[in-house]
Amino acid sequence: MKIIKIFPLEHRKDLHLGISFIYDDKMRNHLVSLPGVKWSNTKKVFYFPYSEDAKSILLKHLRGTGWYIDFSRVDEDEFKRRNEEKNPEQEHLKILKEFDSYLRGKRYSESTVRTYYSFLYKFLMFHKAPLEDLKNRDIEIFMEKVIAKKNYAISTHRQCVSAFKQFVELYGFAAVHPEKIPRPKKSRTLPRVLSQKEVINLLIATRNLKHRMVLAVIYSSGLRIGELLKLKLEDIDIDRKQIFISQAKGRKDRYVGMAESFIPILLNYLQTYRPARLLVEGQDGEAYSASAVRFFLKESCKKAGIEKRITPHTLRHSYATHMLEHGVGLRHIQELLGHAKPETTMIYTHVTQQDLLQIRSPLDTAVSNILKSGKEEENLRLSRK
Repeated sequence: MKIIKIFPLEHRKDLHLGISFIYDDKMRNHLVSLPGVKWSNTKKVFYFPYSEDAKSILLKHLRGTGWYIDFSRVDEDEFKRRNEEKNPEQEHLKILKEFDSYLRGKRYSESTVRTYYSFLYKFLMFHKAPLEDLKNRDIEIFMEKVIAKKNYAISTHRQCVSAFKQFVELYGFAAVHPEKIPRPKKSRTLPRVLSQKEVINLLIATRNLKHRMVLAVIYSSGLRIGELLKLKLEDIDIDRKQIFISQAKGRKDRYVGMAESFIPILLNYLQTYRPARLLVEGQDGEAYSASAVRFFLKESCKKAGIEKRITPHTLRHSYATHMLEHGVGLRHIQELLGHAKPETTMIYTHVTQQDLLQIRSPLDTAVSNILKSGKEEENLRLSRK
């Protein structure tokens, strides 16, 4: 019998319900579709914020999956005692549900809904004063004491500001001016990329045919991980060497090219695995999980001797960088990547910088000039070998 164990979990000084089970793609995808469910890298378990109706919410979500739900370790009275001061009031729970419904009504993506919901949940746990008296300074204090103090990434901080703007828009707090909520500037970080030799070494080191096909199509067509996992067999046009990307980021459709050298891998994969609906399928024909792709990519990098921190998105960055280095125009790369703004694509010009990288170091020039003059001395052998 498949069992899901629910147990008390204290994480980041908050009370939660921990959720553990023998890994299963189908259950993992179903579980994370519930807003509020998150994965803890430190605890290595999924968890759900504790509240008076958390148990019933989980039961309702997991009922009918064929799994036995074990709540034996959850002592409701003990939880209520420990959580007396931490648990949001019923009014707060009502607000969370209304906020969730509001975001879905605006057709935000599932990921955005879950993220914004979690920010509001944290704020309601932190803010003890009546919400009708909410001011800009209350939000700023939350940012200072929770988001900045816990050293969340700048991108996460910016998302939090966006979440508050939606919250204020929904409830119209008179004393809050959303345009004055400070938003930190975007970090200008350059993407890591692999060399073309490293890409080939990575594919060679990936012995599993399915895994190799996944990495090859991400790199050869510059796909986002989410785009790959949603690809249907009908989206693959081998004759035209095209892949149709349906309703990607920003709800945009686009076509991307398919590499000639990828087609033999694809045909071999299709004949061997015979997927029924999706290009990449997990158990019972369900969608493959992003975490599984990240896991085998990490293993393949070890086998290939690649020590850089690589993610599936690194392959997309590498695709764009190599295209630019081979003379493909930025406008075409923007279309292929599905970027809404050319500024997003421009970052790859900073990665390549071919003209700058070809400038010779003055150290090399100095050593070369002296060696050419025939005055080679022991001191010029900088390696001492």
